[in-house]
Amino acid sequence: EVQVMESGGGLVQPGESLKLSCVFTGSKTTNYMAWFRQAPGKEREGVAKIYFDGESYYDDSVEGRFTISQVRPNKTVYLQMNNLKVEDSAVYYCAVAAGRMYVKNSKIKHEGFDYWGQGTQVTVFS
Repeated sequence: EVQVMESGGGLVQPGESLKLSCVFTGSKTTNYMAWFRQAPGKEREGVAKIYFDGESYYDDSVEGRFTISQVRPNKTVYLQMNNLKVEDSAVYYCAVAAGRMYVKNSKIKHEGFDYWGQGTQVTVFS
């Protein structure tokens, strides 16, 4: 059963904004959540991560333009994307770590997540 669902992708011009949403419907307590993206011909890369206490980390490519946030107790995370660039075009995936013992770190990697969404397409064109 799908437990992570993203929404909010679309078509925009450079400089415009989009806000992605992700909902985790599982019963486990979430430890941290993150956004990844994958463009055609490229590997999936980490974009942003947020811990239970709100501590967050970003990839250098989006620092200052994207903001990750969360709301409780609905197990929802957002990615506000401002000043979008053509190179931001990708399928964006939400990932969730739940029911874990963990140590905080600044890395955003595939390892360490338990649930993944199906992805939402973001296309930026001029």
